[in-house]
Amino acid sequence: MTYDLYIGDRTFSSWSLRGWLMMEKFDLPYRTNLVGLYSGTMPEDLAPLAPARLVPVLRTPEGDVIGESVAMAETLAERHPDVPFWPHDARLRARARWLCAEMASGFAALRDACPMQLQHVTTGFVPNAEVLADLARLEAIWRSARDLSGSENGWIFGDYSLADVFYAPVAARIIGYDLPVSDAALSYCQTTISDRAFKVWRADGLKVTYDPFPYPMGGGTRDWPV
Repeated sequence: MTYDLYIGDRTFSSWSLRGWLMMEKFDLPYRTNLVGLYSGTMPEDLAPLAPARLVPVLRTPEGDVIGESVAMAETLAERHPDVPFWPHDARLRARARWLCAEMASGFAALRDACPMQLQHVTTGFVPNAEVLADLARLEAIWRSARDLSGSENGWIFGDYSLADVFYAPVAARIIGYDLPVSDAALSYCQTTISDRAFKVWRADGLKVTYDPFPYPMGGGTRDWPV
């Protein structure tokens, strides 16, 4: 009963990170299959998984193909009802679903201006008004979730949940571009990138070198936080 997970380059593929964390953090049996996102072989690699056209893609042990991270999350939660993907409390569960849905459909300015990259911290990046608005929205919904859950630090709803899966790449962007956020938001981002699973993902990504680097953002760089 092993799943097949198809992902893109670990250093850059934010949605792939989400798909992988769903499997890794909740201890599901899976095999990882790398798709040529930057090598140009992605259409051929995904052809056997039609109609999937983006990563991540999940193939169930029965052979069913599931695209889109939100669909993957809900399907896994349905297939494994004893796994705590969502908070146990109904109010927290509803809020966590809200946060995941908003992440999947929103924050376009932040995602466009700051593509996820886990190699280094870009210094000197100046966020525009739209990016700052997205950061303010993140602060607001994270704060409201903590107010509801009573979790003052660590994971948003106390225990790790799919909400933390979906916001992991955003936390990495905040760290990776040294974006201006509150101490509370920064602490959450540091919790995310300090987690063992995230460190494993990043370390595997760093085994691949890129010349040229796909996202030359200008300015300087410094080492990723230890």
